[in-house]
Amino acid sequence: MATSVTPPPLQGPSSKEKRYDRQLRLWAASGQQALEDAHVLLVNSGPGVVGVEALKNLVLPGAGNFTIVDDATVTEADLGVHFFLEDGSLGHPRAEGCCKLLMELNPDVTGNQISKASFYIWRPEGGLLIIVQSIQSLLEQSDFLKSYSLVLITAPIQIKVLSTICQYAWKHSIPLFYIHSIGFYSQFSIQLPPQYPIVDTHPDPTSTQDLRLLNPWPELSQYVADKCDNLDALSDHDHGHVPYLLLLLHYLEIWKASHDGKYPENYKEKTVFREMVRGGARVHNAEGGEENYDEAVGAVLKSLNPPSLSSGVQEVLSVEDCKTPSSQSANFWIVAHAIRLFHETHGVLPLPGSLPDMKAQSSDYIKLQNIYKAKARQDFAEVLQTVRSVEKRLARKNAIEEKEVEAFCKGAAFVRLIHGRRLQIAEDKLNWDGRAKNIQAGLQDPESLLPIHIAFLAYDQFLNAHSRAPGEDSSKYDQDLRTMTEYTQTILAALSKEASSTETYTETAQEAIDKVVSEIVRAGGGELHNISALTGGMVAQEVIKVITKQYIPVDNTCMFDGIGSRSAVFRL
Repeated sequence: MATSVTPPPLQGPSSKEKRYDRQLRLWAASGQQALEDAHVLLVNSGPGVVGVEALKNLVLPGAGNFTIVDDATVTEADLGVHFFLEDGSLGHPRAEGCCKLLMELNPDVTGNQISKASFYIWRPEGGLLIIVQSIQSLLEQSDFLKSYSLVLITAPIQIKVLSTICQYAWKHSIPLFYIHSIGFYSQFSIQLPPQYPIVDTHPDPTSTQDLRLLNPWPELSQYVADKCDNLDALSDHDHGHVPYLLLLLHYLEIWKASHDGKYPENYKEKTVFREMVRGGARVHNAEGGEENYDEAVGAVLKSLNPPSLSSGVQEVLSVEDCKTPSSQSANFWIVAHAIRLFHETHGVLPLPGSLPDMKAQSSDYIKLQNIYKAKARQDFAEVLQTVRSVEKRLARKNAIEEKEVEAFCKGAAFVRLIHGRRLQIAEDKLNWDGRAKNIQAGLQDPESLLPIHIAFLAYDQFLNAHSRAPGEDSSKYDQDLRTMTEYTQTILAALSKEASSTETYTETAQEAIDKVVSEIVRAGGGELHNISALTGGMVAQEVIKVITKQYIPVDNTCMFDGIGSRSAVFRL
């Protein structure tokens, strides 16, 4: 007598997976975990809108911790421009009010605030309690930033404090964002570490498929023989469902037999080969043609290319840390070294193992997919073995996780190394670091947004000299406008000098800079909520890229013109 057995319950998605479903499709569980492990520091000042708006867009997707450093007290003006303040916050620390409402957005996120009244700071290491006399003295402590994974700074801020934070962040490889939002204009600059590698760059899916058609391995060649040796004898249905990859490999063998074992190498030969493939299609069937052959014909020019390394990959493999890693090298360089040795041995990178969609019977496609996945696992195993050998030779204490090596193998063809630049700080002497000629040329373009950058440099200089924003005192509007114009002219003169150029700036370029300066002085240091909300969203998007180490972040300055609704990115 048969007994019924209740099947085990199906495991549905967790509450977290349901909540974060859409973003998990963008940066996967690994990216989400990196976000949840992050601790973002916001050094807020001025109206303080753009920084809080950036935090909002980090709290919603689940950034684990944030801390707001802000010594301002909530005023009536704050209530008119801040979404994350309520009437009851009037007269209380602004950091406290913003922190409270931000945490209401996501119960999984922990918020902290340090305001003028916060004289006691708890340090995670050793539970050490220290007394801070002021926000400025706190920020100037050399090790205050130690426990943060990323820093956001909003203007206005004293240059001395900004310089101290930037130097520490640069020395300890802490990513830093410096944000301006005044009137209808905004800008943010990113200071990444000197070497910032990205493995998961999320390239176009159509470009990630390494099909290895010119370097087939035995299992793939055997499958081609099994499916295509009697191609003419197949029924119309079976003939029209042979995967196009197999068709290309089959016709390549025929081509090689009549061309001294060589593949089609140039455009002319590939065109002839394409016509050979096209000629194998059956056209006297019910459909009047075959879709799998159309796919094969369409793939000839883009798929029959010898393996080559992109400039980004070549740059990574040529770095000294990749050639000769040390026990102190980051995990990235240990795996990159193993990938380098794999390429030197085989002439190709590890196979990713993915396949494009194609016309085929399910059983054939699954078998082909399994062949590619098996080869990918084989390549990964070889790279992993090399990694373990290197770790043993270098006496590294902590082994690199297999999933990290596997992710590198899958994305090896598209890894990128970004060389971070120090933040351009508006000190007495600006250092353009070899960028002067490009910036000067860009300023001559009437459509360029570089005048925004020049105007914000002048804004920082004005703030540092006068301890207030230009235009903040309405009685000194004309005087402030003249002073700001003088600052921009001094900046342009220094720019020309460093560029070793006698070229004068066009009238259009001067007018563009004067237009931005006029708006910044008119705003008097004030923020427009819609401009700051949009800028905060852009900042948060780049922060997520940096924290998750996925996608390619802005390199390194983004400007937004709210009057013309235009944005631009420059490497400054």
